[in-house]
Amino acid sequence: QVQLVESGGGLVQPGGSLRLSCAASGTIFSIDAMGWYRQAPGEQRELVAAITTGGASTYADSVKGRYTISRDYAKNTVYLQMNSLKPEDTAVYYCNLQARPSWASRSYDYWGPGTQVTVSL
Repeated sequence: QVQLVESGGGLVQPGGSLRLSCAASGTIFSIDAMGWYRQAPGEQRELVAAITTGGASTYADSVKGRYTISRDYAKNTVYLQMNSLKPEDTAVYYCNLQARPSWASRSYDYWGPGTQVTVSL
């Protein structure tokens, strides 16, 4: 079993910062990438940022320059530093893991339960 545990969401005022964390555990043979998606009410889930094991990162245009994704390879943990938050950043943020479990010959997508981020006065 592969599990993802997220933390760091909450309520913050516009212009503030939050840091999300997601730790992966279980019988993981290798990790291809880790990242964050978000889903606002009535909207589709969208990619926010992702980082490959090789260190390549990608960001949604809406968060470039404000968000930074990073990884702790030893801890199988991914972080999302969110600065200059805006009300439109309000959403449930989901951790995503693309990894090959030890029992499998290919990689799978795994999702965390989600953490609420609310940006409001």
